[in-house]
Amino acid sequence: MNAPCYTMAMDLGVCQLRNFSISFLSSLLSAESSHVQLDNSSSGASVVAIDNKIEQAMDLVKSHLMYAVREEVEVLKEQIKELIERNSQLEQENTLLKTLASPEQMAQFQAQVQTGSPPTPQTAATPGPTPPSGMGEFGVGGSLQQH
Repeated sequence: MNAPCYTMAMDLGVCQLRNFSISFLSSLLSAESSHVQLDNSSSGASVVAIDNKIEQAMDLVKSHLMYAVREEVEVLKEQIKELIERNSQLEQENTLLKTLASPEQMAQFQAQVQTGSPPTPQTAATPGPTPPSGMGEFGVGGSLQQH
């Protein structure tokens, strides 16, 4: 009856709680069933006792689950906080890049966004360093060098 336990805190807590609860309930029920077998005349009282034990066990399970859920909520709140901070940082970078981009670059970007094409590498409008004499526009490996 052992289920695989996962590495996430919530899954691990639930798995441990499940194993604990199953063994706890089994021990309670086996102890109660021995009383039932020994005292058949008071079967109504035994059923009530079993019901009370089950209710206590379920309350215990509920409290453990609530604790595990609270822990998971705290972890998720922290992740949300980090994501909000990262989003804010990226928005600031985006605003800065928009202010630094030339109108031509912005127009090209908008056109790429509308067509859904991936961004193409910008070829510099200003000439780059002149390659050593005898090589022309091709580098050592024969590939075109980007200026």
